[in-house]
Amino acid sequence: MALQCGIVGLPNVGKSTLFNCLSNAKAQSANFPFCTIEPNVGVITVPDERLNKLAELVHPQRIVPTTVEIVDIAGLVKGASQGEGLGNKFLANIRETDAILHVLRCFDDDNVTHVDGSIDPVRDKEIIDYELQLKDLETIDGRLGRVQKQAQTGGDKTAKLSYEVLSRYKEALEQGKAARTVIFEGKDEQKIAHDLFLLTNKPVMYVCNVDEGSAMKGNAYVERVREAVKGENAEILVVAAKIESEIAEFETYEERQMFLNEIGLQESGVSRLIRTAYSLLNLETYFTVGEPEVRAWTYLKGSKAPQCAGIIHSDFEKGFIRAEVIKYDDFVALGSEAACREAGKINVEGKDYIVHDGDIMHFRFNV
Repeated sequence: MALQCGIVGLPNVGKSTLFNCLSNAKAQSANFPFCTIEPNVGVITVPDERLNKLAELVHPQRIVPTTVEIVDIAGLVKGASQGEGLGNKFLANIRETDAILHVLRCFDDDNVTHVDGSIDPVRDKEIIDYELQLKDLETIDGRLGRVQKQAQTGGDKTAKLSYEVLSRYKEALEQGKAARTVIFEGKDEQKIAHDLFLLTNKPVMYVCNVDEGSAMKGNAYVERVREAVKGENAEILVVAAKIESEIAEFETYEERQMFLNEIGLQESGVSRLIRTAYSLLNLETYFTVGEPEVRAWTYLKGSKAPQCAGIIHSDFEKGFIRAEVIKYDDFVALGSEAACREAGKINVEGKDYIVHDGDIMHFRFNV
């Protein structure tokens, strides 16, 4: 499933540097705005030690990890919602993504110019928030004009519900709040809200790009960001993109780990970012295990067994009979499928089974 996270931010905050660390696709990185005009897309492997552990036990011919797509979107500027700085194109690129990685510059460096002349990550965040909110207001106002008359004069229940959803969003956006801060309890309202595809309704992670000395604990800039976003229900991640670019140059895992140990880090910021992005998209992983391959499969959290079977092949979902499920911890403890079967650790589940993260699945089907 090709779900995407879009990397956004003002020009020269480290977006393309970070993207280059994440992907083999090399976005141009230069000390001037708009050096990345077309969005660059990278397919990123999600680090998962469970996959490696299963492979150690089974010795498969190949190992296939899960992936997530990362899109590097050119820097937004003030007035983007009005088309400034190729803004309309950039906003359209954001609309096509499923979640936002918002990079904020939290480091001082006189050699890297800032588009607004000074370092202030909270101000930078608010600039982009404002542009996205304006674009969402434009969407809301357009829809309100169409449903208001129907809602007020007719007996159209859907129009009335749409009007209520739109009005609540309008109120929040006019107060400078993101659409994601508005919570709807009813399923009908949630569907209407989802189908609006508002920019500020997407899940967001703020990536604080810091200097090397702040990679472990952050700095005063990061603390200001934490304070500014504490009511948003958003993730915050501290990454030193410059260090990450150095780590990416090492050829082997051992060399990278040695470098990380030298600077006092247990794992790279890139690994943490990928895993957090995966979670941000509401994704989980199940495994299929055998001698031909050990493979991780991506599914949306809360999916049932037939839906997860359909990720492998549509025939698996159409002709689903049952799923044989082994819990990851049981498989690792006992060492093989045969041992799990002998110990009674294989559960037979039907169409209503909700798949859990880490489940080892074997689907039975008939078409």
